[in-house]
Amino acid sequence: MAADRLFVHHVREVLRLHFQGKSQGDIARAVGCGKTTVREYLHRLRSTALESWLAVEALNDEELLIELGFKKLGVIGAAPLRRSDAVMPDWAAIHAEQARPSVTLALLWQEYREAHGASAYGYTQFCEHYRRFAGKLSVVMRQSHKAGEKAFVDYCDGLYLVDALTGERRKTQLFVGALGASSYTFAEATFSQTLAEWLGSHVKMFEFFGGVPSVTVPDNLRSAVTDADLYEPTLNKSYLECANHYDTIVIPARPSKPRDKAKVEAAVLVAQRWILARLRNRLFASLSEMNAAIGECLDFLNARKMRHLGKSRMELFRELDQPELKPLPKERYEFADWRVARANIDYHISFDHHHYSVPYGLVHEELDVRATVLTVEIFKRGMRIASHRRSHHRGKYTTNKEHMPASHRAHADWSPSRMISWGASIGVSTGVLVEKILESRPHPEQGYRSALGLIRLEKKYGKERVERAAGRALELKAHNYQFVAKLLQNGMDRAAVLGAAAETQESLPLGEENIRGSGYYH
Repeated sequence: MAADRLFVHHVREVLRLHFQGKSQGDIARAVGCGKTTVREYLHRLRSTALESWLAVEALNDEELLIELGFKKLGVIGAAPLRRSDAVMPDWAAIHAEQARPSVTLALLWQEYREAHGASAYGYTQFCEHYRRFAGKLSVVMRQSHKAGEKAFVDYCDGLYLVDALTGERRKTQLFVGALGASSYTFAEATFSQTLAEWLGSHVKMFEFFGGVPSVTVPDNLRSAVTDADLYEPTLNKSYLECANHYDTIVIPARPSKPRDKAKVEAAVLVAQRWILARLRNRLFASLSEMNAAIGECLDFLNARKMRHLGKSRMELFRELDQPELKPLPKERYEFADWRVARANIDYHISFDHHHYSVPYGLVHEELDVRATVLTVEIFKRGMRIASHRRSHHRGKYTTNKEHMPASHRAHADWSPSRMISWGASIGVSTGVLVEKILESRPHPEQGYRSALGLIRLEKKYGKERVERAAGRALELKAHNYQFVAKLLQNGMDRAAVLGAAAETQESLPLGEENIRGSGYYH
């Protein structure tokens, strides 16, 4: 027994110094044992529910050794797990309570002991019984998630939409989100996994929950993460903006770490069984019709009691997650698409095939573009420098007159006369076409981009071909870069030359000795 007491003394001293924050080397030197021994004791500690020195102090020597698993080594005899006079706790309630913020198993045991006194189990047996109960739960339900802390989100293949006229089938995607503590589940069908649909489903999920979790955990799909680095994943800028709007932090699941997303994978599996399987024989002609049916299945799924816990997801949600969720913002998030664009020599950036002006001094600068349904905003290093109403007219210009260069600067580097002169260096027709292009724009600067593109065709096709194509464009009054580029790309400028040669040949007199008459071929 003296040896046992000495052994327990060493164990307690190692744990005490550990909870004081000492290193393994310092503990080994203070206790007078090897680092390997210290590592073994701390490894055993990590498999217990002992989270503080106070919890260790609350145990007698026998209970501590049983808790650390030394009974398997024969150091002491194993204490009986169950006493006939002890009151068995409600383990489902204990499991649910542990999900509340700052609630530990040690605190729950203390409350249980205060309620039942001498009829209560000791801490070690209490923890052992709880571990046995938790072992019967699924791997996901066994994980400890604090109330209101996390929501897990992902996609899976969904149902088919069927065209009523053609019978053509189109597969949809099913967005699934689940709260960590209660497993309360949201699901929605979308056409695909585009960024707009991804963020739109998040907005509807938060509104379905009636609040926002502190952390949102997505998988590393492209709509969420632009760079799936193990340590510092780069989030899509629009996703980050949406998260900031709802005051939630996005922490993507680590690649090759299935436990990080076990909750949502289980939610996806449940959704497949209780939503997709139930609706597998139904035909849907529209996404709204499909989502209405999914909503009915969700009501059933969240109201269904879970066997081991004896409560439904809805009941657990109201008890645990709902009170801890952050409130929704006053305004709903409006989807914004972020891009990077460079200001061209005409002091316009291009977004979605339309050109928007920026201050003239930003020519050649790389800028950030934020576009919503109604507006296009342009930023330089986080500062907004331009804002325009969004336009969907392809190839057109939206210009703020304040962005235009002052007259004394308009002729410094780029000017209409310089552009025309450049074109004329290729040929007369090219110079005239450049002039026509500049005249066709409300502001000459808006034609710089097309004129410059026309001039640069010389490097690829040579002066002769560009001049010939420009002449053809003037004949047809096609005063734009695209026509000339297509003409050269398809070799139509050469076809025009061959056609002219054929006309000349037909006009020659038939009496020439080298020309065969039509009768020659009969």
